Amino acid sequence: MTEGNFVDYVKVFLNSGKGGKGSVHLHREKFITKGGPDGGDGGRGGHIILRGNQNLWTLINFKFKKHFKAGHGGHGSKNRSSGADGEDVYLEVPLGTIVKDGETQEVVAEITEHGEEKILLQGGMGGRGNWHFRSSTNQTPRYAQPGVDGQEKDFILELKVLADVGLVGFPNAGKSTLLSVITSAKPKIADYEFTTLKPNLGIVEYRDFKSFVMADIPGIIEGAAEGKGLGHYFLRHIERNSTLLFLIPADSKDIGKEYRILLDELRRYNPELLDKERLIAISKSDMLDDELMNEMRTELDKDLNGVPFMFISSVAQLGITELKDKLWAMLSV
Repeated sequence: MTEGNFVDYVKVFLNSGKGGKGSVHLHREKFITKGGPDGGDGGRGGHIILRGNQNLWTLINFKFKKHFKAGHGGHGSKNRSSGADGEDVYLEVPLGTIVKDGETQEVVAEITEHGEEKILLQGGMGGRGNWHFRSSTNQTPRYAQPGVDGQEKDFILELKVLADVGLVGFPNAGKSTLLSVITSAKPKIADYEFTTLKPNLGIVEYRDFKSFVMADIPGIIEGAAEGKGLGHYFLRHIERNSTLLFLIPADSKDIGKEYRILLDELRRYNPELLDKERLIAISKSDMLDDELMNEMRTELDKDLNGVPFMFISSVAQLGITELKDKLWAMLSV
């Protein structure tokens, strides 16, 4: 999937169908010239329904079509015949999609399972025909109910990537390179900051045909929680990851400080993110010799307050198998 095809935020305008009118009709047939009321009910208007689809990864289907209108209910007719219900409109969305009210920003629906359905706007009720209004004092009512109008509203669709492991790190920390090595994903890789502008997903194949999903989240910068850099645009994708893999390059001036800055940005955005399992991977470790690696390991044991860490190199394939083992163990707890 190219970056241009990844759409994770759209505004849509939805309109449910109007209910059909009830019928005003008096029964007529041969030899019966003054029959009683037999007007049927109007059909209900069509609903706007959200439906989860595990085969979708993006909201691109809503990039060019943002207005959706359900069908109106049919009118009632004679012989107590009800009108047809209006055609429902189904909006297929990827798992992890949340829906917000366009005005209040309140979350009104969330889709996390394949085939899960939520009615966003209900169609208007059909009007009742005059058959319902007959009585001993009014045996030939000549009135019926009109159909109820449909609803119309603006909604915001937001996709929060569903992945087992989220890659967290500053720009140019080597996240895309790791994803390309550990999965079959082919993210854009270059030697400059903010190469990744959209989340990339990849499936990590593990032993015995097991697998888990890893997401490369666009790089964090200091102040991201306040909207700097890519700001909230990418931070929301971390919320659904069960494990966070912090990637910090071995040539960083202060690995512990960099980790604490990243952690603080997550805390300021959503304190609940700190409850997730964490692992630190020191990337680009092929530039370290054994002596330097042992020195760094001693310092990091003190500086990281017991947070597990390991040395890896995506280019030299150093520690990649051990990284998979550790991540799988964390996901299996």
